[in-house]
Amino acid sequence: MYSFEIESPTSVADAVAALGQEEAQALGGGQTLIPSLKARLASPAVLVSLKNIDEIKGVSSDGGTVTIGGGTTHATVAEEVADSYPALSALAGNIGDPAVRNRGTIGGSLANNDPSACYPAAALASGATIVTNTREIAADDYFQGMFTTALEEGEIITSVRLPVPEKAAYVKFEQPASRFALVGVFVAKFADGVRVAVTGASEEGVFRWTEAEEALSGNFSADALSGLSVPADGMIGDLHGSGEYRAHLVAVLTKRAVAAAG
Repeated sequence: MYSFEIESPTSVADAVAALGQEEAQALGGGQTLIPSLKARLASPAVLVSLKNIDEIKGVSSDGGTVTIGGGTTHATVAEEVADSYPALSALAGNIGDPAVRNRGTIGGSLANNDPSACYPAAALASGATIVTNTREIAADDYFQGMFTTALEEGEIITSVRLPVPEKAAYVKFEQPASRFALVGVFVAKFADGVRVAVTGASEEGVFRWTEAEEALSGNFSADALSGLSVPADGMIGDLHGSGEYRAHLVAVLTKRAVAAAG
């Protein structure tokens, strides 16, 4: 580690002001940033902790939409949406381990946009809206590639609004050590169609599998996916699995997610 200043504002306005300092960086739950600091992969001069900002915490449900504050931990999400959005609850309850779930936040995960994180798949499949201190961003416009989002410097995720589908399920093939998704697929069926989001597989980060969406919108069953596959080109290849293996998992896990959604 190295020396740096840390500030703990209690309001979004104060946090935005603090982030206006040179080489300042926001700190959510710290589950990604702290290891990055230890490995010297990041070296901000000022850390702006968001943990004391109560206005960006909490979960509410109204009119078929779940709204989650950006500073809400995974454990709280898992507990609070168990009845209103079971698929999202199951996803949040299976992130990392208890320590991670009680420190990490949905806003931090979406801001980081790790290519193997679970929440991006939920947000994209749900057609979520990411709300910041300055604007609202549709999930389809928000995710822009591996570790890349539409967020601008100093912009803070204050909440996430997720429409609740008629049926949904998330299935992931875990990396045993980290419990990140080697591949994860979130399927959400709405009255006007189906959305399928895939995480952990592509070099471009989370993406929608539109061919599967078209097939499932006409027939919401695993059988509708027979013969469909994603190309291996552009899939992540590493020590955990080749691009071809990940492409195969996308098809397998999508079928499992549809079956689980029922």
